[in-house]
Amino acid sequence: MARFRPEPAPTPDRARTGVLLVNLGTPAAPTAAALRPWLRQFLSDPRVVELPRLLWWPILNGVVLTVRPAKSARKYASIWTADGSPLKVHGERQTAALAATLAPDNIAVALAMRYGAPAIADTLAGLRAQGCTRILVVPLYPQFAASTTASTLDEVTRVMQSWRNLPELRFVRSFPDDTGYIAALAASVRENWANQGQGDCLVMSFHGQPNHSDELGDPYRAECLVTARLLGEALALPPDRLKVTFQSRFGASAWLQPYTLPTLEALAASGVKRVDVICPGFAADCLETLEEIAMLCRDAFLAHGGEAFRYIPCLNERPAWIAALAALVRKHLVGWL
Repeated sequence: MARFRPEPAPTPDRARTGVLLVNLGTPAAPTAAALRPWLRQFLSDPRVVELPRLLWWPILNGVVLTVRPAKSARKYASIWTADGSPLKVHGERQTAALAATLAPDNIAVALAMRYGAPAIADTLAGLRAQGCTRILVVPLYPQFAASTTASTLDEVTRVMQSWRNLPELRFVRSFPDDTGYIAALAASVRENWANQGQGDCLVMSFHGQPNHSDELGDPYRAECLVTARLLGEALALPPDRLKVTFQSRFGASAWLQPYTLPTLEALAASGVKRVDVICPGFAADCLETLEEIAMLCRDAFLAHGGEAFRYIPCLNERPAWIAALAALVRKHLVGWL
């Protein structure tokens, strides 16, 4: 059997540029049966769990995949929509909106998930079938982390190891300080304030990361703080009305702090009555924002004395964000268009 796959017939007259948007992924359904293979793929990634395989494998297959699928399925069921997983629904809308914006440049735009479907391998094959000889990979993670951004590049290059005719390849590393991204975040906060009133404190909750990764030099925490500083400046918020926290801790080891939920409980207990919460590190609403923040953290804040908890949705397919994303893409396509 040939090591490298046969290539489509050359079509130089159809040569074009492709943009591959990549997000983390989602199970196909909010059920334990669907969660089990998705979690296995996700938690088998050595970029996600940096433990020796001989140590982690028995834990993953003997404990985690026995207990966690049913628990996670209940959480997914609480945020599932008639159209499916919010992450995938928003991702498809982002893709369509970006494709429409970039249509004058004859750019093909496609969405892939690092874990689950549509798989990176399938989506790359689709772009190749459309005649794309140049591909820009855009991980939808504003802040770089080895467990997300680097893992995406790992998979793209792994897939292309079996390709005979390779495309030109570019990769957006991160965009924590992109002016369009910051402006879109600030506009969403101001819109929320205009509609619901301004809270006593704005909490910026980013996805967490083990301290060990930070100690080994992962730039994620530093890039989160860059985004938080710039957003705070754009909103002209004094330091005492702004908190930066980290959520979604997994396992027993210490993760980046302060943790989001205890911070919200402490704010309520200290007399803060109204709080606004935004998750700048997520390009689309998902389990971590809709269930963990908008439900679990909201209940905790109110239970500890808070009176109003306002979750500010992710950028999703907001026009300002799509415009910013298009500008980011065009910046990285210089010389290709």
